[in-house]
Amino acid sequence: MIDLQALENEVEEKMQATLEFLDETLSRIRAGRANARILDGVMVEYYGTMAPLTNAATVSTPDAKSIVIQPWDKSMLKPIEKAIMNSDVGITPENNGEVIRLGIPPLTEERRKQLVKQIKQETEDAKISIRNFRREGIDTIKKAIKDGLPEDTGKNAEITFQKVHDKYIKLIDEAFVVKEKEILTI
Repeated sequence: MIDLQALENEVEEKMQATLEFLDETLSRIRAGRANARILDGVMVEYYGTMAPLTNAATVSTPDAKSIVIQPWDKSMLKPIEKAIMNSDVGITPENNGEVIRLGIPPLTEERRKQLVKQIKQETEDAKISIRNFRREGIDTIKKAIKDGLPEDTGKNAEITFQKVHDKYIKLIDEAFVVKEKEILTI
């Protein structure tokens, strides 16, 4: 017999992971103000292996318009600068021999609209994942009903999946609104 509670927990865990992935993705999208997380995807060659930038340097945001990268080893200045240039960050680093500065340029109206489209697509992809997890759960319940699970128990489980689905869709919509506001605020 199927363990409904375990199935419900599994589906909710998948939905939670989708929401966390969306939050991580949205945090990497530059919104016109300095955010050290835009460098999370930058990999730098560090003692012969590729490592995240944060493993080779301290990344800080002293003000809203700049990011400062201070390598732990001065010899890492050039590789870090090269890694940033080769990444999709889209900001030219300034190296003064001690630290690397990234000046965050203000976003143009056109770029803001592009970013809103991008976050809309990211949130839509997350919603599709949430819907797929709900559908998988309901399909499992329908198979269990054919295998002898009481029909009313199955219907109650489907209602539970729908409630969890609605909760996560609402959270995704809220994340979109927050990020959209952040991007459109000048």
